[in-house]
Amino acid sequence: MTTFVDRRKNKHKSAVNRRRFIQRYREQLKKAVSNAISERSITNTDKGEKVTIPAKDITEPRFAHGYGGVRELTYPGNKEFSRGDHIPRPPIGKGQQGSKASNKGEGLDDFIFEISREEFLDLFFDDLELPDLIKKELAKMTNYKRMHAGYVKYGSPTNINVIRSMRNAMGRRIALGNPLKKHIAAAQMKLKELHDTHEGSGPLAETLQDEIKHLQKRLKKIPFIDEFDLRYNLRIDRPEMTTQAVMFCLMDVSGSMDEVKKDLAKRFFLLLYLFLSKNYEKIDVVFIRHHTTAKHVEEQEFFYSRETGGTVVSSALEMMRNIIQQQYPYTEWNIYAAQASDGDNWNADSPYCRDILINDILPYVQYYAYIEIMPRHHQSLWQAYLDVKKRYKYFAMQHINDRTQIYPVFRELFKRHSS
Repeated sequence: MTTFVDRRKNKHKSAVNRRRFIQRYREQLKKAVSNAISERSITNTDKGEKVTIPAKDITEPRFAHGYGGVRELTYPGNKEFSRGDHIPRPPIGKGQQGSKASNKGEGLDDFIFEISREEFLDLFFDDLELPDLIKKELAKMTNYKRMHAGYVKYGSPTNINVIRSMRNAMGRRIALGNPLKKHIAAAQMKLKELHDTHEGSGPLAETLQDEIKHLQKRLKKIPFIDEFDLRYNLRIDRPEMTTQAVMFCLMDVSGSMDEVKKDLAKRFFLLLYLFLSKNYEKIDVVFIRHHTTAKHVEEQEFFYSRETGGTVVSSALEMMRNIIQQQYPYTEWNIYAAQASDGDNWNADSPYCRDILINDILPYVQYYAYIEIMPRHHQSLWQAYLDVKKRYKYFAMQHINDRTQIYPVFRELFKRHSS
């Protein structure tokens, strides 16, 4: 009897219909994902979501009789009317169903659709216009490492484990040779007894001598190492989780950074966090907001605090430098940084920012990305950072006007990671 085992993940669902539904209502789903991102924290991004779609948006077109005319209908289970009775027609519009609650009549609930983690990330990445390959890497790709996983009897000669093979050979020689050695010792003992009784030249002594020679030949025929003894190292691919990383988020919160720019900055930070979460088991996130002074804050205050002021970027860089020295030594942590600003800065402060990056920060970080969210001419901070970019390949800077321009910063990051 043939048995089929269905191991598909979607065996209890219609995967084809699900894809069609997502494609058809993609705009509603993207809007729900966008709203969810604004409400979630950075470290709680890559999870599924329950999306509510208004009932009016999922109604199917259908043919129905219009108002007017004369019709004769017979309904099953009729117990109130007889043939020829006149049934009053409801007024136009009064018999329609609605989606709002009322104390009489019936309504139609909104449709709740639950999307998985992969579907949530796909809709999020689609809003950023990432290439398909990068979407798959961020949503599904796992790094693997070749690891030792025991021994096998067959394999490549280059994978032979000499110590394990010699140990097996020794055990086999002991197991096969000990019985023969016992027989040889017993025969030699009998032969010695015969010599002690002056019967060492008799036929019994000759028989014992022949037996001893035969057993010694058998003992010598036991191979030192046999193909049966060989053991090979088994190496398998296991998901690799490297040590730990810290992600610094620096953002200008001066008066010129409005909510739209902060939303772009948050999406930029989300994308960097998703990238790091694929490569590190433990990730700490440090939020530093600044205007004329810098402040180490929690995520809620980082994005939604109403405190504003002028702009002195070096205050945030100094705080980042101090936190690294006190809490995150570069010998134990992989350090990443992302800075978002509208480009405004006190002119005399920009050269100092360049010096702090070159001397105190960039020698110890894995990657530093700077985005400037401002559709106008660059100012002194951008010019100072251009000098930094010439010296360090892992320092990236981009000018961003909308969501679709966030990816170029990460394109360089992925190139470096893949190499």
